[in-house]
Amino acid sequence: MNIISGTIPCDEGSIFLDEKDISNIPEHKISKLVGRVFQDPKMATSPSMTVLENMSMALNKNKLFGFSWGIERKKINEIKNSLSKLSLGLENKLEVKVGLLSGGQRQAMALLMATISNPCLLLLDEHMAALDPNTSEIIAQLTDKIVTDSKITTLMVTHNLKQAISMGNRLIMMHRGRIILDIEGEEKKSLTPERLMVLFSDKEKSDMLSDRLMLA
Repeated sequence: MNIISGTIPCDEGSIFLDEKDISNIPEHKISKLVGRVFQDPKMATSPSMTVLENMSMALNKNKLFGFSWGIERKKINEIKNSLSKLSLGLENKLEVKVGLLSGGQRQAMALLMATISNPCLLLLDEHMAALDPNTSEIIAQLTDKIVTDSKITTLMVTHNLKQAISMGNRLIMMHRGRIILDIEGEEKKSLTPERLMVLFSDKEKSDMLSDRLMLA
């Protein structure tokens, strides 16, 4: 994900987004095309700024700034409407500092901020891993709704097998830097965590045997 978002350069190969090679494009330019939510909500929100200020900053992403006010009063209703869709009451906490919100509220905000400017690609970097089970389920439902409604191509990293199976339309499992499973369609829908672990175990054993044969 760091390579896709331009944080780390490629060692080899190329990255294409909408048939455009973005392999050597600077990170600040790729950010116009790619939205990202991290495991730690503090990495995507500013705790010392209010909910309104954070949302305004996200709404103005990729736009030129002059010496005018950062918050356009006419857009406050737009921000309120966007926040109300989260069903967390944040539309009534516009003047509250983000640092005072719960982890779930901040992560929901981070998700909304990453998608409000309609990026070409959304990267979800284990964005539910640091949350308790109940909050994680709420964020999972919000994620599914926002991605489905916005129709944003999304790449989500998770170690939660249930979420990997239930969310998205394609499951890619990696091990030791290689893709070992690529499942989609009806096959993905019929998966269970137990079946997925069996497939992983069988593939791992097969790869280990191949490695031994190559060494021999």
